[in-house]
Amino acid sequence: MIDLTIPPKKRNYIPQELEIKWDNIKPILDELLSREINSVQALENWLKDKSELEAALEEDFAWRYIRMSCDTANEKLVQDFQYFATEIEPKVSPINNQLNKKFNDNPYIDALDQEKYFVYIRGIRKAIEIYRDENVELLTKLQVAQQKYQATTGAMSVIIKDQEYTLEQASNFLRDTDRAVRQNAWETIQQRRLVDKDNLNLLFDELVAMRHQVALNAGFENYRDYMFQALGRFDYTPQDCYQFHEAIEKHIVPLLSEQAEKRASALGIPNLRPWDMEVSTTGKPALKPFRNGEELIDKSIACFNQIDPKLGHMLSIMKANKLFDVESRKGKAPGGYNYPLAETGAPFIFMNSANSLRDLTTMVHEGGHAVHTFLTAGLELNDFKHCPSEVAELASMSMELISMGNWNIYFDNEDDLLRAKKEQLTDVLKTLPWVAVIDQFQHWIYTNPEHNAADREEAFKQIYSRFGAGFTHWDGLEQQMGNLWQKQLHLFEVPFYYIEYAIAQLGAIAIWKNYKENPQDALKQYLAALSLGYSKPIGEIYKTAGIRFDFSPAYVQELAAFIKEELAKLG
Repeated sequence: MIDLTIPPKKRNYIPQELEIKWDNIKPILDELLSREINSVQALENWLKDKSELEAALEEDFAWRYIRMSCDTANEKLVQDFQYFATEIEPKVSPINNQLNKKFNDNPYIDALDQEKYFVYIRGIRKAIEIYRDENVELLTKLQVAQQKYQATTGAMSVIIKDQEYTLEQASNFLRDTDRAVRQNAWETIQQRRLVDKDNLNLLFDELVAMRHQVALNAGFENYRDYMFQALGRFDYTPQDCYQFHEAIEKHIVPLLSEQAEKRASALGIPNLRPWDMEVSTTGKPALKPFRNGEELIDKSIACFNQIDPKLGHMLSIMKANKLFDVESRKGKAPGGYNYPLAETGAPFIFMNSANSLRDLTTMVHEGGHAVHTFLTAGLELNDFKHCPSEVAELASMSMELISMGNWNIYFDNEDDLLRAKKEQLTDVLKTLPWVAVIDQFQHWIYTNPEHNAADREEAFKQIYSRFGAGFTHWDGLEQQMGNLWQKQLHLFEVPFYYIEYAIAQLGAIAIWKNYKENPQDALKQYLAALSLGYSKPIGEIYKTAGIRFDFSPAYVQELAAFIKEELAKLG
């Protein structure tokens, strides 16, 4: 019988049954601060002990966040999350800065294996550089305020055809072959979003003001420049991002405009409207790759098994240990994520399935993150597992494409399988302009911190229009168009985490290109790259994966041409 248990992690330093309360944690932090370190071995042992505490704290926080996002209306779960955010994190943060300084000032740091610790030391020094005591309270307030977005959006639902649906469930009507049904669903969803528009604008104003102050306190001109340092973006600059946006505008937007014209022609309408972009142009009903959440999990395990039995086993472990919450319901936070459990070595997958093709791609996307979590579980230090998003999203977006070769598990019918692949490859291209919009919008927001809600709406519309505005006509829908940005959770909860999706999308296309040519070698390289965690610089990780860390205009053009060819092969 296959063993699907997760053995409890044996702790060597902190108590096995440590309850995460400040009174229990402080003596451990004090010991780490006061310990004498007088050899290289003692320094490495100290790092391992510090790492063990960090993993325990991270996992405790992870479960608080997971439980709260699974049930945003549960006040007890919200309070549990806020306890950590207000009573643990603000007290740990200044001591953590002292620990970083203790490590950086230790004379034995230069005797460490510099190749092994290069990325780690570089990150510690950057953290020391931007840390400010006066930001601790502000960052705590931000952590609590950001949660209001989940509570607001998690409560959103609409009535369509006399039945209540979450917004994720209601979006299935956008694939209905009856245009009137699609239009009604789209307008109903947007109208519901507009109900909370002003509240979310006030929340966002509050977040922007606090984030700008964090940047000023740390000696930066604006929050954009602060975040580039805080995110450890050692490999590219804001200017590189602007050039990437231009490359997407030049090489991707025309391709999608061309596809939009074909879509309008196939649907027999003169102008595409926002509710015309999800329906199949074949005139057939929306694809249904599974019936419910359990079947989605089981089919995904089978799909991963066919790629490599080790990958299927990872998802089987998660299922056996109830590490999935996949079905959409009222009161649940929007979106989807894979949350690594730092001590356990397995992750939790959260999503809002409404039985659509997009849910399939979300599952294999988060499944790619899950594989990454398992592969990095054994790394020596907890920090080695903290991959930058350019690497983390490479894991997930590559899996979307690699898994396509086994999507026959979800589709018995060959025509449906071809349709699914075409829709997926089109979505790969559609990802790029939307990422450019959100990223450029964030650059504008934080380099213009004095703006108001009306300025913000106008800026969004201008940027969105530059990248095709969804390749539809918005006449008479200007208010809805200007409010589209509010659906993007990242803007509220994880600012500046978005350009990575486009960078990683290019990398994923390159990995898939290799996989189509030589599946065995490409998979081996992909898994080897993921196993590195963040123990090597980004460029080296991409090189291990058999690809380049590159988002130049020439590379964008080359990979877009490859996707266009693959789409043509599907007919």
